[in-house]
Amino acid sequence: MPRGAIAQGPYSTEPSSLDPYRYQTGFGNRFESEALPGVLPRGRNTPQKCKYGLYSEQLNGSPFISSRTGIQHVWMYRIRPSVAHQEVVPAPTLNENLEACFLPPNRKVQYVTSQETWGAFPLIRSGPEDAGQKDFVEGICTVGGQGDATMKEGLAIHIYSCSRSMGQRAFANHDGDFLLLPQTGRLQIQTELGWLMVRPGELAVIQAGIRFRVLLPDGPSRGYIQEVFGTHYELPELGPIGSNGMAHPRDFESPLAAFEIDSSPWEIVYKTAGALQSCRQNHTPFDVVAWHGNLVPYKYAIEKFINVANVNRDQADPTVYCVLTARSRVPGVSLTDFLAFTPKCIPTTDTFRPPYYHRNMSTEMMGILYGRFGGSSHALEPGGLSYEAPYMPHGETYETWLQATTRELQPEAICEDTIAFMLHISVPVMLTDWAIKGEGAKSLHESSPEQWDTLRAHFLDHLDEVDEDLAKAGLPLLRD
Repeated sequence: MPRGAIAQGPYSTEPSSLDPYRYQTGFGNRFESEALPGVLPRGRNTPQKCKYGLYSEQLNGSPFISSRTGIQHVWMYRIRPSVAHQEVVPAPTLNENLEACFLPPNRKVQYVTSQETWGAFPLIRSGPEDAGQKDFVEGICTVGGQGDATMKEGLAIHIYSCSRSMGQRAFANHDGDFLLLPQTGRLQIQTELGWLMVRPGELAVIQAGIRFRVLLPDGPSRGYIQEVFGTHYELPELGPIGSNGMAHPRDFESPLAAFEIDSSPWEIVYKTAGALQSCRQNHTPFDVVAWHGNLVPYKYAIEKFINVANVNRDQADPTVYCVLTARSRVPGVSLTDFLAFTPKCIPTTDTFRPPYYHRNMSTEMMGILYGRFGGSSHALEPGGLSYEAPYMPHGETYETWLQATTRELQPEAICEDTIAFMLHISVPVMLTDWAIKGEGAKSLHESSPEQWDTLRAHFLDHLDEVDEDLAKAGLPLLRD
């Protein structure tokens, strides 16, 4: 017999010093996971009696009647069904800084035309118990958005700042899918389908309806959230790039089944139409012994993104840095693209290398997870955020333009030790009162229109040269 080997089971990642968990890999897969062997039923989803007396429960993330590629759901086999809870009641005082309706009738949001930049939003520090501390649910603040969660169309942009783990509280967002971006401190996320450890430099997606709680292994944490209503995140098409490049599906990681036996009191908080509701129950919601499906949380290390860009001259559109996209209801048009700016080399010649001056039909919102992203006409720092309204002109400072148009070009590395991101949103974004008038406005940088006073129209220095060229072409001179 020839010598060889055979796999002993499906692949899973190995734990590390920063992450004690193992993960299944792949994007959009139909995963299977069981914390106890033999629990998943074979050949059926709802046997007359599940092993060990478990309850079968399905969570649907898409309508029953959907295209096969659009169906997202997960079957769970749990100790108690989710329906076993007490009365659901409003919890308006838990967090008053949430919005989910971004339509003109909502007086708490408004359209802002000017460029806006926020410095690092405050990081809530640890202190005496209940002395200004907040957990993840309490620490979410909405910056802006578009559409309406009740119409299942649009999105919301939030920041979060928290200093306390969630304890015996779980959260379920019924409005949309969360894309989480920690900027300070890791998030240890317990979901119904297993554990995720998410550090700055990674993203995590938790789909609508999935219950989770956030623990803070490093103390206070701050970060960003993009929430999409009525759609899901997916990988962008690769087109002529081919099979390899951008975000590789194999680099996305989903949890393995993990359950707890706990009959102590728990609170479940739901976000519906931007309002919080809560209920009590005498058992943990994290009691799923096994599951299978494709409605599964995942994380991705943004440093793994494979950059694709021009190599000889000119610039590509920034969408070549797209990690994830979410579709709008307009065929062929995305609602939002999540773009990542990571370390890369620029070898182009005879090219204006900084972002060119432009007016864009999309809204652009940028943040930094770590490092520096310099040269822009607005100062952006880790933990802060910038906003550019659709069709409004923006670009680099005059000083950056001067330097970029006169220096000798050599291949250079940029974004070293940096991860920045852009939310490239195809629709106008309304900003909240919290962001432009309330507590969030305390981080706003004052705009400085005087920064353009030194800009020169260099064309005027070349009028004699222009007239010479016009004369050679037999055309009227500018000075006639």
